[in-house]
Amino acid sequence: MNEQNYNFKEIESKWQKRWEEDKIFKVDEDPSKKKYYLLEMFPYPSGKIHMGHVRNYTIGDVLARFKKMQGYNVLHPMGWDAFGLPAENAAIKHGVHPVRWTIDNISYMRKQLNMLGLSYDWEREIATCNQKYYKWSQWIFLKMLEKGLAYRKKGFVNWCNSCQTVLANEQVEDGLCWRCESVVVQKELEGWFLKITDYAEELLKGCERLASGWNERVLTMQKNWIGKSYGAEVDFPVEGSDKAIKIFTTRQDTIFGATFMCMSPEHPLVSELVKGTGQEDAVKKFIEEISREDKRMRSAEETEKKGVFTGRYAINPMNKEKIPIWLANFVLIEYGTGAIMSVPAHDQRDFEFAKKYNLPIRIVIVPEIPPHPPLEKGGWGDLKEAFTGEGSLINSRQFNGLNSREALDKIGDYLRDNKIGKKTVNYRLRDWGISRQRYWGTPIPVIYCDTCGVVPVPYENLPVILPTDIDFPPDGKSPLVNNEKFIKVKCPKCKSDARRETDTMDTFICSSWYFLRYTSPRYEDYPVKNEAVKYWMSVDQYIGGIEHAVLHLLYARFFTKFLNDIGLVNTDEPFTNLLTQGMVVKDGAKMSKSKGNVVDPDDIIDKYGADTARLFILFTSPPEKDLDWNDQGVEGAYRFLNRVWRLVTEFKDSREQGGKKSSLEPLNPQTLEPIRRITHITIKRVTEDIEKRFHFNTAISAIMEFVNVLYQIQGSGVNSEFREAINTLIILLSPFVPHIAEEMWEMMGNKGSVTKEPWPSYNPEFIKSEEMTIIIQINGKVRSRVTVSADISDDDLKNTVLLDMKVKEWTIHKEIKKFVIVPKKLVSIVI
Repeated sequence: MNEQNYNFKEIESKWQKRWEEDKIFKVDEDPSKKKYYLLEMFPYPSGKIHMGHVRNYTIGDVLARFKKMQGYNVLHPMGWDAFGLPAENAAIKHGVHPVRWTIDNISYMRKQLNMLGLSYDWEREIATCNQKYYKWSQWIFLKMLEKGLAYRKKGFVNWCNSCQTVLANEQVEDGLCWRCESVVVQKELEGWFLKITDYAEELLKGCERLASGWNERVLTMQKNWIGKSYGAEVDFPVEGSDKAIKIFTTRQDTIFGATFMCMSPEHPLVSELVKGTGQEDAVKKFIEEISREDKRMRSAEETEKKGVFTGRYAINPMNKEKIPIWLANFVLIEYGTGAIMSVPAHDQRDFEFAKKYNLPIRIVIVPEIPPHPPLEKGGWGDLKEAFTGEGSLINSRQFNGLNSREALDKIGDYLRDNKIGKKTVNYRLRDWGISRQRYWGTPIPVIYCDTCGVVPVPYENLPVILPTDIDFPPDGKSPLVNNEKFIKVKCPKCKSDARRETDTMDTFICSSWYFLRYTSPRYEDYPVKNEAVKYWMSVDQYIGGIEHAVLHLLYARFFTKFLNDIGLVNTDEPFTNLLTQGMVVKDGAKMSKSKGNVVDPDDIIDKYGADTARLFILFTSPPEKDLDWNDQGVEGAYRFLNRVWRLVTEFKDSREQGGKKSSLEPLNPQTLEPIRRITHITIKRVTEDIEKRFHFNTAISAIMEFVNVLYQIQGSGVNSEFREAINTLIILLSPFVPHIAEEMWEMMGNKGSVTKEPWPSYNPEFIKSEEMTIIIQINGKVRSRVTVSADISDDDLKNTVLLDMKVKEWTIHKEIKKFVIVPKKLVSIVI
């Protein structure tokens, strides 16, 4: 590095220290200012930040600094999602207590974040493992218990043998634990659940309101997870028993075609049904086999259909026909009632199952217009595949001849009138199991008394403190189970001996409301302070990975709606706008230790500085796309910063050498107009790229073009217009590379922090330009023309073309394979 290169280590250390001393990012409620709440998903304190963290937090920091300079009162906090399995696993593996492991990691990671120059109000820092935080998680649980939303039940749960704990459905990925990637099995346990299903319809309707600010893919994932469907519930009596099997179907029009029933292996009636049938061993073996399979793969179309006969029969309530009851791998306890009527002629999974086990197939719907469903031998009883379309009913008694769509309502009414069943709405969403058989989590605040039963811990006795004087057994089981000091307690009601709950809460509880606590992190009377939460909520911009679409984001919406219902908060949606950033990849794969392609942020900061790391990450790719790491790109970012540094230092030196006379020297008109024009064009482009599109890469590109022009003009004289252009350049750079911007701002003789400067506005009169007409070709033929500014950017031109009505007519519902811009002339689209 030559002597002209700026000393980033000295500069970055200097400004980080000054920001901290001046508390420049500290913020309070100010009703006279418009607020802006900017938040990135808080990290788990795993030990070191990775490039994914750097990208996430740098994106947020640009927006926070930008909004602050626009005059907003910006809340930009940081904290730690500090409970969880890794801390406990580290304790077992290395003998380090989870408290010490977590605190040490937080301390190191906080130092790393500060080295990046992030504009956090550290006075609002929270850690979910702090009892002053989890006290209020327990308080919220008790409120849910009070309102009937928290309850205890026994049932089959996802169990990870490696982690020795229960997992929510959303925490099982392809049959594996989301944390350790061990195979997840089904296990029957008693535990605590939250009735998120009571909010299913509200959560679904809320998706429509969020459409303008949320990623469509995330909303689609949430809608699919909630899974609303219309149909009917029908009771099928079990032959020779007073029991009935309740099924949910969206195709009650096919009920006369039900030739057998299928139940989930986890269905609570199974053990009772098979008793005394001679099928007990076969059923037990089948259940054990299926318990080791991934639930999502079990229901996938391509998965082989497997089943076992229970030895029992049910009665079809519509035609009184006796039909066999089977267990099937593709029937899940989580959907509907955990049992289905099987109509093989009109459902492909049932068809494949019937073919495999030689079960009868009866057609009850035929097409009203040919072609007919494919047949094997020409007869209606020999289908090659299930016919799932609309048609007319046959073999359906009094409903014969009805259109199948009409029959849905008619048969639904018949079920209701004859007390056989009813039309209903079903949701795929299931209640949230929150009990975890681990130590490092929030204790569940209930007590078990032999006399009084389940007793909530009184509010005034919160928090139930997680003990720290414990030893960890090597088998991974929770040490709370054998901690007599923690377990033994007096019943709050009858004062007799009782015992505490030893399960802890799912860590997603902690992250379901942390954004609310940031509004008043030291408040001691309630989880949030009324005035503060009213001022700050909702979060204006939330940033994080799409992998949290049906975990954290859904749970956070559920908690916010509940807390709104009990009057604690003033909104029922936590995040107005959501940005899901892409991954950081290297050598074609996501960075990971196992692939050996990890880049340590500390190494980059040490070699090039934080501003270079920030600039590279922001310039290389739009936030929503994956970022492909490139060492040459980092070098390029560093060279650009040094180029800007030299531009500013040379201007400063020439001004000092020329004295006062030189500083007043006017630019000639031929130079003055271009410098004003490029300055105001750059202000416009950078502002719109940050504010409207989050296209930081094109904003930086505009700044680079600005620098090129300034270098060209540099020798034309030292004057106030050029000085203004340099100052504007520094201000525009400051959200992206704040340390070097502060130093250059000070070098230029300006007072105070550049962060406190107002964001510049452009003068439309200075950026007027000639217009040009662009021809638009689609598949080689001229289909439209648009008139645009002569200096329009490629991105803006593409957006303008795609919004053109004639282009929309030709491209709607079609894939655009190519979009080619011939500068100043035409756009060629291939569809």
